[in-house]
Amino acid sequence: MTDMSRFTSALAGSMVRFLRHKQALGRKYSSEYFMLRSLDRFLTQRQASDLDAATFFSWCESRKHVASGGRRAEMRTVRALCLYRRRTDPDCYVPDSRLFPPEHVRRLPYIFNESEIRRLLDGTLKLRSMAHMPLRREAVRLAVVLLYCAGLRLRELLRLEVQDYDPTDGVLYIRDSKFHKSRKIPLSPDAVAELERYFEARHRLAGQREGGKRLLWNGFRQADGYSKGRLRLAVWQLLDAEGIRSADNRRPTIHSLRHTFAVHALLRWYRSGVELHSRLPQLATYMGHVSIVSTERYLHFVADLSSAASARFASHSARVLGEPADGTEKPV
Repeated sequence: MTDMSRFTSALAGSMVRFLRHKQALGRKYSSEYFMLRSLDRFLTQRQASDLDAATFFSWCESRKHVASGGRRAEMRTVRALCLYRRRTDPDCYVPDSRLFPPEHVRRLPYIFNESEIRRLLDGTLKLRSMAHMPLRREAVRLAVVLLYCAGLRLRELLRLEVQDYDPTDGVLYIRDSKFHKSRKIPLSPDAVAELERYFEARHRLAGQREGGKRLLWNGFRQADGYSKGRLRLAVWQLLDAEGIRSADNRRPTIHSLRHTFAVHALLRWYRSGVELHSRLPQLATYMGHVSIVSTERYLHFVADLSSAASARFASHSARVLGEPADGTEKPV
């Protein structure tokens, strides 16, 4: 929980109301809370009675050690605060966003092909189980399966508990995720089979070493679940062992598996001929998005998807125009 009583500057009241307003809309605003605390301390030290252009740019100078993308994000948060204040104070200062540092160029996510997914899964079988991590192989394999087959966020995966899996219906319960949204997601038969195999291995170990409440556990007696850093390292080692790299020779991110889940879902629908417009809201709900707009960021037009879309259009146009779908000329 964020402690609103720690704001002490002349803008303390506005900052507290702004943060509570954002949190009431479903945003956690935890990083923004600490950033505004920094601005609050700066204003207190300067004994500033308000935020004007000179004070704002002095604060920006004090943040020169932060990368340009981070500083831009901080400045945008302050601008949002000022716009919020302007609702009741039309004369309050609002920074000009045109003077902010440029945005970082977003790194495009890596979309795994089906062969690479199989290589990743096969690669987990080669992982060595250690005396202090007897379930390492099974845990990393399950992580790859759930990240790809269910499109989970990394944080959602790490927070899963054993009780969040319903073996009767093959459903995972994702609790209080982004924007405080919870959801139930049905798993594919293959994903259910992987979970059952993992639980069998876990139960075999339970007689010697009882696991904690977290679903993802490598058997380490002094740990309950995986940390973000430890799981990221395990997946990185798997990617390195399989030699999977992007076109610019970078290691794909774990979040790329979530992007791949969305693209492959769309690809399957194109190939099976289902109505996409009816399925996209379902995909948005499954992924825990507020709307389809968020889901669109995950639907990258890769080569396989382009071919499938072209084939569907050719088939549709052939029916409408009476032309052969294979591109041959229609006999006169």
